[in-house]
Amino acid sequence: MSGDGGIEVGNVAATAHGRFLLRPAAGSGPAPLAVGFHGYGEGASSMLEALLAVPGLAGWHVAAIQALHPFYHRVTGEVVASWMTKQDRELAIADNLGYVRRSLEAIAKRAPVAGPRVFAGFSQGCAMAYRAAADGGCDAVVALAGDVPPELAEAGRWGRPPVLIGRGTRDPLYDEARWRRDERLLAELGSRVETCVFRGGHEWTSAFRRRAADFLGALPG
Repeated sequence: MSGDGGIEVGNVAATAHGRFLLRPAAGSGPAPLAVGFHGYGEGASSMLEALLAVPGLAGWHVAAIQALHPFYHRVTGEVVASWMTKQDRELAIADNLGYVRRSLEAIAKRAPVAGPRVFAGFSQGCAMAYRAAADGGCDAVVALAGDVPPELAEAGRWGRPPVLIGRGTRDPLYDEARWRRDERLLAELGSRVETCVFRGGHEWTSAFRRRAADFLGALPG
């Protein structure tokens, strides 16, 4: 297509390698699976750590998928990542979904699933958790401090899994208006929506982890 001033913009498909982290369930054999999607400027390790702190997941396989766009944290020097930007947004969504599908296939080969498969997102990772759920094969979503992506209502593919939405009362990035909008949209799409509002900011807290544990523990086996 043409850009400003007669400049043409082209897109070229490329192969990139991502990574996931997996903590198999205690014992051996098939088990439920929780898959995490981290926030902007984080990595799979921070998301895995957050999920492993949720009570009751010792008997679950727990994994975290790292976004395909790594960069160095400007303060710590740690390698972190971002899921996407607004540039070439539709192409990035398609790339990410294909990557998540392949990651889930690889995880299943190492950790066979029996029981619920849950996608959990934090901040920017919530959009990916919702998109992956809409792509199929998800029994529930846990979303902390992040928006439902706008295309979810338009896709017509939402499978109506139950959703737990978390929000801190002092979160400047995911305020009450956004939370109420998402709760209403998901209910209109047919999901059972549970919410957890806790004292805190844009963060994981022990209160939310306990609520997530209750939510996961009530899922059909």
